[in-house]
Amino acid sequence: MSDAKALENNKMKLKSFIHTCTAAMLACLTQGAFSQKTEPTENDYYKIVKIPIPEGIVLEVGGIAKMPNGDMAVSTRRGDVYIIENVYSSMPIFRKFASGLHEILGLAIKDGNIYVAQRGELTKLIDKNGDGKAERYETVCALPISGHYHEYSFGPKIAPDGSFYVTGNVGFGNSDWWAGKSYVPFRGWTMKISEDGKLTPFAAGMRSPCGIGMIDGEFFYGDNQGDWMGSGFISHVEKGDFMGHPASLAWADRPDSPVKMRKEMIFTKVDPRDDPKVKPEYVKDEPMTTIYEMGKTTYPNMGIKAPAVWLPHGVLGVSTSELITDDTKGNFGPFAGQVFVGDQGMSKIARVFLEKVNGKYQGASFDFKSGFRSGVLRMAWGSDNAMYVGGTNRGWGSVGKEDFGLERLVYTGKTPFEMKAVRAMPDGFEIEFTVPVDKKTAEDVNNYDVSSYVYKYHPVYGSPIVNRKDNSVRGAKASEDGLKVRIVVDGLREGYVHDIKPEGVRSAKDNLSLLHGSAYYTLNNIPTGEKANITLVTPKTRAERERIDAGANANTPDNQMKEAMPTTAGVAAAAKGKTTVKNITPTAVKASIISDAEATKLLAKHTCLACHKVGERAVGPSYKDVAKRKYTNEQIEALIIEPKPENWPDFSTPMAPMAHVPKGDIKKIAAWINSLGNK
Repeated sequence: MSDAKALENNKMKLKSFIHTCTAAMLACLTQGAFSQKTEPTENDYYKIVKIPIPEGIVLEVGGIAKMPNGDMAVSTRRGDVYIIENVYSSMPIFRKFASGLHEILGLAIKDGNIYVAQRGELTKLIDKNGDGKAERYETVCALPISGHYHEYSFGPKIAPDGSFYVTGNVGFGNSDWWAGKSYVPFRGWTMKISEDGKLTPFAAGMRSPCGIGMIDGEFFYGDNQGDWMGSGFISHVEKGDFMGHPASLAWADRPDSPVKMRKEMIFTKVDPRDDPKVKPEYVKDEPMTTIYEMGKTTYPNMGIKAPAVWLPHGVLGVSTSELITDDTKGNFGPFAGQVFVGDQGMSKIARVFLEKVNGKYQGASFDFKSGFRSGVLRMAWGSDNAMYVGGTNRGWGSVGKEDFGLERLVYTGKTPFEMKAVRAMPDGFEIEFTVPVDKKTAEDVNNYDVSSYVYKYHPVYGSPIVNRKDNSVRGAKASEDGLKVRIVVDGLREGYVHDIKPEGVRSAKDNLSLLHGSAYYTLNNIPTGEKANITLVTPKTRAERERIDAGANANTPDNQMKEAMPTTAGVAAAAKGKTTVKNITPTAVKASIISDAEATKLLAKHTCLACHKVGERAVGPSYKDVAKRKYTNEQIEALIIEPKPENWPDFSTPMAPMAHVPKGDIKKIAAWINSLGNK
């Protein structure tokens, strides 16, 4: 055959092949393969509305509370207090009520009066003549301070007996800046203050107790990751409790102290590594204990209190702030009675479901809402049943780029498909959903991924996830109404966080995946009782599921079409007669890098987007900046599993190790990050 005739023959075959591919593509479009419904986002259910602030007012919100008449009282870090009228309108009215105070980081209303915790005292602000301004600033109680910059005071929160809870931050060393210090009583403590100003030390062991709140009449507090604090958490606080940080125990032997724990007792079990010249660093595979074990086994009956619920670092936050209970009776969505927890660094809010097992609090934490304009520090309910969120970055930095702000979080009336609650069972968990599930997907054990891990109790700043293992789901049974699913889980461990992911479960009505796919259940006590009457099966292993997922992704219509279509170079070569259509087969071209849309889904699934953005700096570097480093894919994979903070010294918050993320997903994410260097 002549060259001209061969070339013409190849062209005809190529034309026929392209026609076939085009027809297949049109068929897929007709059948809806490329018109998949877009999954809803947080904004479909909860919208953030910015409240306009008059020019000249620097509203670095340190406290916020609703007045009896519905106005909002807002205090600022800079020492001002404002009353805001018509706060939910497009033109709110700001009126300065007080000024000249020292770093107000809490505000409460009692008997119509405003009480604030400023750095050195609990203060009552009194409007004597009713002109809308405070004429008298009355010291209720002077708080001990040394003058160290880090000795913040938080509160007050009002107890059922009318007294006040105030918490005191620790200071830090001069050379050993990483180590919390309690220079004066009662830094690192919760203090209970009576109406007549008497201060009673209540509980010790706090590090940075900015997150405080009343839940069902009981006092709770939340802390940040730091030295002796493996991750953020919230915990029930009772008189005499010790929450973990030993600095405050310098005052535990005072006659008025109710705390039994002593610093020397901790240091016999955990090396304090207190050389002021050497910052304690994490040592892999060294002997370890946990705060749970310290209280359960090492020193029982000494008041050591493990967290009721852990907030995984870098996932649900990096700097725990306000705790508030949803008391809107369903007007804020399907989470009535649950707890919302703010986070300053990540400009977001998490959600917590609490339950009591064997008389002790435990429960699950969930992601809830991101995207606030500044660091979330304080929240309060308004008369319109919206959540009012006050923020500041205070120079600490936050994902939200604005220095300060006040926003309304408004429920749209649509019910998201979420895990409403997770309850511990003798042999697993019961998951309650906000809407009925598709029973076929809900009763397939291979649609669940459960693992457990814990944090170390040590003087190092934070802890990676340690002692992680997969927990097989052996059975799953949906309730008749589809709102609950009982799962049987192997290898439950007390004192551990159980990461529960119903990844393949869909909603019955709209075939939606969960808006937020993980529940982090802190299992302090496994309840007694009857085990589930469910037929047990052997689930696929994580590796098997990853292989199946990889195969499924390779066989999606989109990827099939990518693989089937000849490349531009292939078409050109065929046109020149240098190849034949026979060589341009559906397996000739493989898509090795996932699309941006697929990457976004994976990054959202593993909460990577909470700290990283594609093109701009956030808590961590942007993905484009990572791509500029010219790491290999394998190096990025290793750094995701075990980050090296020294590689990014200008970021103050170290990345949490992500060894719990499936290796298949890590590989896809790493390849996608490197592809950004070409965009």
